[in-house]
Amino acid sequence: MKSMKVLSSFSSSLCCSCSTTFKASKRILLVRKHWNAATENFIEDVMFKYKQINEKLLDSKNLTPTEIKNYSSECHRMKPAVEIYNLLLKKREEILELAALGIDNKEMKEFVQEEISTCQVCIADLELRLLDSIIPKDKDDSNNAIMEIRAGTGGREAAIFAAEMLSMYDKYSSSNQWKFEILDESESTDGGLKEVSVNIVGSDVFGKLKHEVGVHRVQRVPITESLGRVHTSTVTVAVLPQPESIDVVLNMKDVKVDTFRSSGAGGQHVNTTDSAVRLTHIPSGLVVAVQSQRSQIENKSRALKILSAQLYDFERTRVVQERVELRRTQIGSGHRSERIRTYNFPQDRITDHRIGETLSGLSDFMLGGSTFHKLVDMLRSHEKLLSLGNITDMKPSIRI
Repeated sequence: MKSMKVLSSFSSSLCCSCSTTFKASKRILLVRKHWNAATENFIEDVMFKYKQINEKLLDSKNLTPTEIKNYSSECHRMKPAVEIYNLLLKKREEILELAALGIDNKEMKEFVQEEISTCQVCIADLELRLLDSIIPKDKDDSNNAIMEIRAGTGGREAAIFAAEMLSMYDKYSSSNQWKFEILDESESTDGGLKEVSVNIVGSDVFGKLKHEVGVHRVQRVPITESLGRVHTSTVTVAVLPQPESIDVVLNMKDVKVDTFRSSGAGGQHVNTTDSAVRLTHIPSGLVVAVQSQRSQIENKSRALKILSAQLYDFERTRVVQERVELRRTQIGSGHRSERIRTYNFPQDRITDHRIGETLSGLSDFMLGGSTFHKLVDMLRSHEKLLSLGNITDMKPSIRI
């Protein structure tokens, strides 16, 4: 009976807020794959630094008001990581105690093993949360974003799927309470969209959408297919972080501005006024054309917004590629030509080729529902673990 009471107390303490992003076994294997001695050393350095800062604040008579403010801010920033780390150490101790209990009582061995397995899942989750709190975040993650969707191979079916993907991202944005604004679009004569540019504004937009960059492949029977054959089509997605005005300087002396008459649907103003605007950034060769609005001023304003984002992304990509040559820390290449995902309608599944995960529930996914949110979380968790490559290269610090 005493053993059962001990196990009961352990069971209640094991009820931590474990996420359900991955299946338990995959979550443990994923964390174990990337967690090593260098990771532990880096974390211990962080904890040691927190201890040093606290000691300085406790003896603050020799500190200036500015130093006190800075140390207090740093201490506040690091506190969540310290709390998670302390809980992690506690869970590790619990596993040792459970293992000892299983050795002492052979009859409880099977039950103890189940408790240990549960505790291991909690530990993997705590390690993921700890990494999330200490790994430096991409400074662009909090930025708004401009998304560009283009129909690829597959003709009419590709254009139709491009329109469906636009709707999918619109619904996902709504679920995150983001503002979703179409900047420019070009409709296909057979239905669907040739291409569309969208401005998405909200909290952590780029951080959640940056892994959508690449080629999306759809496999299904088109409505025009009389023999029931499955066709394969592609759509290309680009996601550009929308920089703050201070992040990018666009010298208009480097920009060639052309105006021309709009083409396509648009009413009486189409082909009657030079309202469409084309901007060419001479140094980089980037070209942006917008014709969706009747006003030339509005088209130019939208074109400048897209061009600024493209220039910022151009420089950002260059810097990232330099880093990638030193460390492979990205999920996939991050290149627009990389095939990242397959949408298989006959089998009701979505496969992300970068992390080797397949999910069912395609209808919910295309509505920007829980399945979409789940895959985004999986990709972000994977990104954090891959970032450990940066930590592995760090030399251990000397603690005094």
